[in-house]
Amino acid sequence: MDLSPLKAALADVVAIPVTPFTEDGSIDVPAHQALLRRLLDGGVRIVTPNGNTGEFYALTPDERRTVTELTVEEARGRATVLVGVGHDVPTAVAAAEHARERGAEMVMVHQPVHPYVSQDGWVDYHRAIARAVPELGVVPYVRNPLLAGERLAELADSCPNVIGVKYAVPDAARFGAFARDAGLERFVWVAGLAELYAPSYFATGATGFTSGLVNVAPGVSLAMLEALRAGDYVAAMKVWEQIRRFEDLRADRQSANNVTVVKEALASLGLCRRDVRAPSKALPEEQRAEVAGLVAGWSI
Repeated sequence: MDLSPLKAALADVVAIPVTPFTEDGSIDVPAHQALLRRLLDGGVRIVTPNGNTGEFYALTPDERRTVTELTVEEARGRATVLVGVGHDVPTAVAAAEHARERGAEMVMVHQPVHPYVSQDGWVDYHRAIARAVPELGVVPYVRNPLLAGERLAELADSCPNVIGVKYAVPDAARFGAFARDAGLERFVWVAGLAELYAPSYFATGATGFTSGLVNVAPGVSLAMLEALRAGDYVAAMKVWEQIRRFEDLRADRQSANNVTVVKEALASLGLCRRDVRAPSKALPEEQRAEVAGLVAGWSI
């Protein structure tokens, strides 16, 4: 099958939508639909339901299926859907098969959460998932700085539907080496640490980046992409400076408030509740005003 359209879709702002909750803690379906429409109307063309910004690990299996279905329905004909899957192999395979049945085009495989991950085991894990859905593009989510680029190449040798990588190791030099060891032109490289890392990762081979901030201000994220595609790093860094404090708040204390800050920003705009699920926690009152102030200074 021709995978080039899927590769082209990955080279973009890969939006990771939040999962809004109601007061009783269930998924707020109308708010979810409205937030997705807002992203699509704002120019987003690829979305990842069940990503980390969507609180993947705090959702039940039924809820993850619901999020997939809601996203595919809203995005149909407007955006590519890259569904996050993970946990044990049977659970990940079942989620990937469900994504395929519902009409998604790709799956993003979350980093294995097992405390003991060998490089051979990493290949086996992803191979089992990729072979179960040969019709879908598969994008591993790499957070392990010890993984060798050659192992990704080995995986793709047996699974040609492995077409891209979400690379989230905070080391641009390591990324550049990994991409070249795996095959720079063979895969689509997505900077998996969002806007603050996008300029440095684009300089060493990335052509797309993930974003949680895009939930709040699609135009800001897309402005950075436009600048990076043009090779205009001065313009890209102006955007970087604009959103730096927001992203620093998300990254603070090992990203404890990664989702919390995004939902707080959305709450300040009246778009959804600020509620997050444990082990995340809503921002204390004194930080809420700062987030609202940052967002008020952007062109939303």
